[in-house]
Amino acid sequence: MSKVFVSLGVSLDGFVAGPHAGPGNPLGDGGERLHAWRYAAGGTGGPGAAAGDPDRAGAYVMGRRTFDEGERAWPDPPPLRAPVFVLTTSARDARVGEGTVFTYVTDGIHAALDQARTAARGGDVRVSGGAHTARQYLNAGLVDELELHVVPLLLGGGVRLFDGVDPALRLAKDRVVDAPDVTHVRYRILH
Repeated sequence: MSKVFVSLGVSLDGFVAGPHAGPGNPLGDGGERLHAWRYAAGGTGGPGAAAGDPDRAGAYVMGRRTFDEGERAWPDPPPLRAPVFVLTTSARDARVGEGTVFTYVTDGIHAALDQARTAARGGDVRVSGGAHTARQYLNAGLVDELELHVVPLLLGGGVRLFDGVDPALRLAKDRVVDAPDVTHVRYRILH
């Protein structure tokens, strides 16, 4: 059955981006270390890397700022190999890239998720961030799984994933995969 999941790197102190995150510095100061595990072991991510399997997504939903920063940094072709639905307040024509289409959705999180589910054709939908987008989907009760890639570092400030998330959110640990530079923890959301 198709699932909606959030999959994000997070520091031990709960940050998904370091201090001074913003345009041109999307992961904030030191935040790039949250993703260094993906490039370890010759680019394979090492043991347990499948826990963060990018091929799992049949479609993506992401926020406009995450898209804008990614668009500037992604190689050509972009690393996303499935349709992407970008939440935005400004209408824009779809952008066709090799292996994917970026569709801009101005009708909110439910409309973006509906379009992503249709495009995924029974596959899973990944909410790719940023933190604000992930929080909206968590608070709306639209997420089935939360996968955190916990990196043993302290950022000391920045963008926290759970600021503003309803404290009534109930999670059940589903899987833990330990690797040298990261621990992958997947939670089922209890609805």
